[in-house]
Amino acid sequence: MKTCIIKEDVRSAAELIRKGKLVAVPTETVYGLAANGLDESAVRAVYEIKGRPEAKPLSLMVPGPEAIAAYTADAPRSALHLAARFWPGPLTIVLRAADAVPAIVRAGGDTVGLRCPDHPLTLEALRLAGVPFAAPSANPSGEPSPKTAEDVQRYFDGKIPAIIDGGPCGIGRESTILDMSSAPYRVLREGALPENNIAEALADCLVCIGITGGTGCGKTTALQELEKRGALILDCDAIYHELLEHDHDMLRELDESFPGTVVDGKLERKSLGAVVFSDPQALALLNRITHHYVGIAVQKRMEDWAMRGGALVAIDAIELIGSGLAARCRATVGIIADEEVRAARIMARDGISREYALLRIRAQKPDQYFKDNCDYVLENNGDRSAFTGRFNRMIKEILNNG
Repeated sequence: MKTCIIKEDVRSAAELIRKGKLVAVPTETVYGLAANGLDESAVRAVYEIKGRPEAKPLSLMVPGPEAIAAYTADAPRSALHLAARFWPGPLTIVLRAADAVPAIVRAGGDTVGLRCPDHPLTLEALRLAGVPFAAPSANPSGEPSPKTAEDVQRYFDGKIPAIIDGGPCGIGRESTILDMSSAPYRVLREGALPENNIAEALADCLVCIGITGGTGCGKTTALQELEKRGALILDCDAIYHELLEHDHDMLRELDESFPGTVVDGKLERKSLGAVVFSDPQALALLNRITHHYVGIAVQKRMEDWAMRGGALVAIDAIELIGSGLAARCRATVGIIADEEVRAARIMARDGISREYALLRIRAQKPDQYFKDNCDYVLENNGDRSAFTGRFNRMIKEILNNG
């Protein structure tokens, strides 16, 4: 057999693959040895020529995200999001396989990896062939992965009918493999795409609802309803106090900005208060610092939640708007209530006088602020069941609008 080198017109290569032959194809990472992924005998030939154990499954090259519906079952919405974000590119997504995927590709398992290569010639071959390619790296098992057509030729000249010569591979590292067949999601192999990029993209896919409002308005009730729906609750006030205990970068910046307020690694809150509450510029600086570090912590927790397969997040923040966290939210919800109703709730909750409760309320933002800045506003002056009913109807509307 003479191995043909194809440089431009890949129609013949697509036809060879469709007929069950093997063709080496370029990607942005390394060259792959491609066979018709729906043809069991063609896939077996890949195993044989590479000397690859059939206990090791193969991934399928596909032309785009639409292939997820064709070759997988029960794929999470986040898998489609990652495919839209990173394909074509060096990411293999492992999902539960559809019945159309031969057992030999899956090595007898119930999952399959899908990959959309970022190379125009191979993408064109995929489109022309109309079948997915079972395509591990085009090297004998144990040998270095090939980065050029010449590398492939040294391995398989005369053993395969054709090589598509797409020039040197730009990255030279295998794709990253992410298992999304069950939660938590796992990076099985970190290749050309870093894991933190994947986690960040998954966090962007979360449905995030921001809850804000003054003390005594009933935010806790709203958050409990979201928690029943499986939401991760991110209490920014609690996060801030956690950071005061262990975030040395934030404490160092506070100490540099407000000398003498951090003693032996601990923030002296009264000393800080004496500085900022009489100086609007100092208070603005404090807010910039705390919002920055709380925002980093919120992002990290959202990424962790997304990698665990989470889908819904609620951010609880009095400064939801001013901190910039509202930009992360599909919708922002302001909870408001009459002053006397709030005062009664605070008195019962905290055991304080009416006068002190009113001082706390009047030091916070007025109802009009939330009406002006939130996507939704709910009044909470009645009983709990009436409020939760209205809140859940609103959440259903938000989720359906996504």
